[in-house]
Amino acid sequence: MAAEYKINIEKEGRKYPHYWEMCVGTCHAATVLREDVRNQIRKAHEECGFRYLRFHGLFDDDMSVVIPPFTPFDEQEISFFNIDSIFDFLLDTGMKPFVELGFMPEAFASGTQTCFHYKGNVTMPKDEAVWQEFIRTFIRHLLERYGKEEVYTWYFEVWNEPNLRFFFDGTREDYFHLYEITVKAVKSVDEGLRVGGPATSNNMWIPEFLAFCRDNALPVDFVTTHHYPNDDPLSRAGMNGAGTKGQGMDAEMFEQILHMPEEELEKIKASWGGGENKNPRDILLRCAKKAKQEAGDLPLIYTEWNGSDDFDNNYQAAFVLQTLAYNEGLVEGYSYWTVTDIFEETGLHGRPFNNEFGLQTVYGIAKPVYRLFQALHEAGDMRLEVEGKPHRTAEVFALAGDSEVMVFAYNHDISQRDIEAQEMKITIEGRFSKIEKAVIDGTHCNPYNEWVMQGKPSYPSKEQLAQQELASMLLYEEYSAAERNPVEIVFKAEPESVTIFRIVKA
Repeated sequence: MAAEYKINIEKEGRKYPHYWEMCVGTCHAATVLREDVRNQIRKAHEECGFRYLRFHGLFDDDMSVVIPPFTPFDEQEISFFNIDSIFDFLLDTGMKPFVELGFMPEAFASGTQTCFHYKGNVTMPKDEAVWQEFIRTFIRHLLERYGKEEVYTWYFEVWNEPNLRFFFDGTREDYFHLYEITVKAVKSVDEGLRVGGPATSNNMWIPEFLAFCRDNALPVDFVTTHHYPNDDPLSRAGMNGAGTKGQGMDAEMFEQILHMPEEELEKIKASWGGGENKNPRDILLRCAKKAKQEAGDLPLIYTEWNGSDDFDNNYQAAFVLQTLAYNEGLVEGYSYWTVTDIFEETGLHGRPFNNEFGLQTVYGIAKPVYRLFQALHEAGDMRLEVEGKPHRTAEVFALAGDSEVMVFAYNHDISQRDIEAQEMKITIEGRFSKIEKAVIDGTHCNPYNEWVMQGKPSYPSKEQLAQQELASMLLYEEYSAAERNPVEIVFKAEPESVTIFRIVKA
C-alpha cells in the first residue's frame, strides 16, 4: 500500500529558518592551516550555506600559541599568528569562527592526559591566574585585530565534551569552575561578547550548569551540547559527574583494551553503543525537546551532531533529512560534525572512503549527505503543510521559495534497522510550470558506489576521481510538465533514500 501525501503549493506556509546552516565542524585547528581543507570549507560555505566553523584544539601545542623557552636564556612567547591565519581565512571566505576555548597549552597544564592523535591536553590549568590572563590577552587581541562590531557576532564556547573523561580530566565541579574563571576573563575585557557552555556530549548537565551560573551570578549567553542517535549507551562509558571523574575513556584505558580477552572486548563494544542501536527512531527529537525545555529562554545550539551509521553512503542523507524535518522550532543552531574526512582524531587514514564523519572525502568528493545539504540550501524558508496519514518510515516535507517549491521525500529508519522499499504517492495541488526529480540512494548521487566499482583503489588516479565526482552529482530530470492540476506523483522510495521534486511555480 502506498504512503499517500498531499501538498498545496499555492499556500503560504510558515517561516522555517535554515537553522542547520548556522555552523559546520572540522577536526582540529591545525588542519585548517591546510589548503585542501580550506578549499573544502569554501566549497561547503558557497554550496551548502554554512556560516560558522567550529573545531577543537585552538590552543593546542601544534598551533604554537604558547611557546615555552627553548633554552634557559629564552622567555615564554605567546603567538596568535596561526589563529589569525585561520580567522582571516574564514572572514575572507564569508564565514565566522565559532570559537571553542581549548584545549590546554602544555605550558599551562596541571597534568599530562591528552586526547587523540594530535595530543590535545585535556587537564585543568595549573595556575588559574595565568590561564585567565592568557584568555584576556587573547580576547584583547581579537578585538584589536577584528574590531568590536565583528567579534560581537562570534560565539565563545568553553571546552568540548567535559563530561567525557577522554576530553576532560576532571569532575563536573572542575568544569563548572573552569567555565567560571574563563567567562569572567572574557567578560572582564568586554561584557558584550557571547559566551556559553556546557558543550557536553549526550545533552547532559544543562540544568546543573545553568543552576551553577545562576547561583554564582555568572553570565551565560547560549547553551551548547551534542547529540548522536546512538548516544544513550555512552552513559556507561567514561562519563563523569558530581564529585567524580569518568572511569576510562583515556589513553591508559585504550592501551589496556589492546590486550583484553575477546569476551571483555565485546562488553566494552556494547557499552560504547557498538551493539544494536535500540533507541527510538525519533531519539534526537526527544533529546532536543528535553534540552530546549532545560535551556529555557537561552538559545540552544548543538555544536556537534551527526548520525551513527554509514557516513559515506545514502543512509546519512535520509537520516539528516528526517532529523531536520523533526526538530523544527527546537534548535537555534546546528553544527554538523564534520565538513571533511581530513580528520586526524586517530590519524589521517587517507583512504578515499573510510566511514569518517565528513561531508566530503579526503579528495573533496561530495558524499550524498553533502548533496542533500546543497539542495536544502537552494530551497526556500517557508515550510508547507503536508497532509496525509503518517507512515512509519516514508515521510515528506516541503519548503517553498518565491519561484519554486522543493518537496523532499525520504524513507528512513534508524541504523537501517527495519526498512523496505516503499511506494509513495504525493498529490500536488496548485499551478506550476514543470516538475523535476532527483534521487539520492544506493545507485544515484553515490560516489562510494563508483569507488567500489573501481575496485576500491587506495590512491585513485585523476581519472578515477573525476568519475567519482561525476557520480556524486545530484542530477535533476524533468518529471512532469503542467498538464493537469492536481497532479499525482507516484514512485518507489528505496530504503534510506531521498527523492527530491523541484516544482517551478507558474
